[in-house]
Amino acid sequence: MTHPETAYLNLLQHILENGIKKEDRTGTGTYSIFGHQMRFDLSQGFPLLTTKRVPFKLVASELLWFIKGDTNIRYLLQHNNHIWDEWAFKKWIESDEYNGPDMTDFGRRCLTDEAFNVVYQAELASFCDRILTDDDFARKYGDLGNVYGKQWRNWTTSNGESLDQLQDVIHQIKHNPDSRRIIVNAWNPEDVINAGAKGSKAALPPCHVMFQFYVAEGKLSCQLMQRSLDTLLGCPFNIASYALLTHLIAHECGLEVGEFIHSIGDAHIYANHVEQVKEQLSREPRELPTLKINPNKTSIFDIELEDLSIEGYNPHPAIKAPIAV
Repeated sequence: MTHPETAYLNLLQHILENGIKKEDRTGTGTYSIFGHQMRFDLSQGFPLLTTKRVPFKLVASELLWFIKGDTNIRYLLQHNNHIWDEWAFKKWIESDEYNGPDMTDFGRRCLTDEAFNVVYQAELASFCDRILTDDDFARKYGDLGNVYGKQWRNWTTSNGESLDQLQDVIHQIKHNPDSRRIIVNAWNPEDVINAGAKGSKAALPPCHVMFQFYVAEGKLSCQLMQRSLDTLLGCPFNIASYALLTHLIAHECGLEVGEFIHSIGDAHIYANHVEQVKEQLSREPRELPTLKINPNKTSIFDIELEDLSIEGYNPHPAIKAPIAV
């Protein structure tokens, strides 16, 4: 039987061999393909990659942040999760209130200028500490706007009504499982046009734009449509996150898990990630771990980080690479 992780490793290899060199928003440059799909049978194990260590607690705390409808990084920082720091930090340094060292283009400068990186790390740490301790500052600069949690749990219609898409799909799975409309949509054109610019409604346009559930033979499957995929850094998180979401909703609805299907628009490797990708491709996959959910918690909205655990995870070491902001 083919190892489930092979689908991901084949994608990396395919991009290395066939990717088109493209410029991108961050100025880093990518090797890119368009249109790809991976399938993961969740009965074969929880798809937390083994060819490099993927921190499950970061995956889980980010997903719980989405599920709670939260858009402020304070919750993440309280769980030692720093994967969204840079976007909130960017909001702070571009504000009229910021009067610290010049942080222009910090994402690339910190990779090539050691002296600047020291200053940047100190500024970022100070920013995170202030988010954790200063309520007013956190409200103003920790919030990322209409990102995933807002769209999943509190989509605002043109007439001001609030829609809870996640609650609705759970209701449909329980009461109308054959529906072809069990969908959560995160792509709101009103929010994403000029996103990231001053005055925009979202710090980052959603990369995973829509997901759909499918119930058959007592199993719950999920398909994610993702417009843009950083295959080295982002993809392992996305696979694990949506597999976890599928498990949690199946747990609440009394179903087994089926497949996670990952459909991708622009799948790319950043130009400064090529050597890391080659290192990962040199490694052999290991046995996938098992996900454990607290059986005493049934509602997805009651789940906390301590209710989730991974057993039997023995991955290769982590592979570090710079993030493009």
